[in-house]
Amino acid sequence: MAFRPLPARSPAALLREEKPLRALFNEAQRIDQLQQLLASQLQPAAREHCHVASWREGRLLLIVTDGHWATRLRYQQARLLRQLKGFEAFAGLERIVFKVQPSFTPSSAPMTEGRLSTTAAESLQATAETVSDPRLREALERLARHGKSQD
Repeated sequence: MAFRPLPARSPAALLREEKPLRALFNEAQRIDQLQQLLASQLQPAAREHCHVASWREGRLLLIVTDGHWATRLRYQQARLLRQLKGFEAFAGLERIVFKVQPSFTPSSAPMTEGRLSTTAAESLQATAETVSDPRLREALERLARHGKSQD
């Protein structure tokens, strides 16, 4: 018995026909709209560190990337609450809750390979000449060669 996959359907057809998917898509659009309204009221530097997680029953949950920004935003909480209440989308807002959740994006700093100075390379070579273990000597000589090729 061979498995036959269902024919592919267009995204528009899926959103029309599948209620759970449509509800999820609508919620994502709603959160995006709330995020844009929130960003309009935040300082430019804070925008990338604060994201809307949920908004229900008068409670707005914001995810903040680190404790520093959470503290800064807590000091501005009363002002932020007052300004957000002015938007129709935030009608009934009673409380803002901040949750710190560090982002899991890898560091964007480029990795640089180590560079040895001539002095360090010479020191490694001199040490290799005194070592009796052949594997260790070979490893030290390889390291010393890396330093010499850099200069």
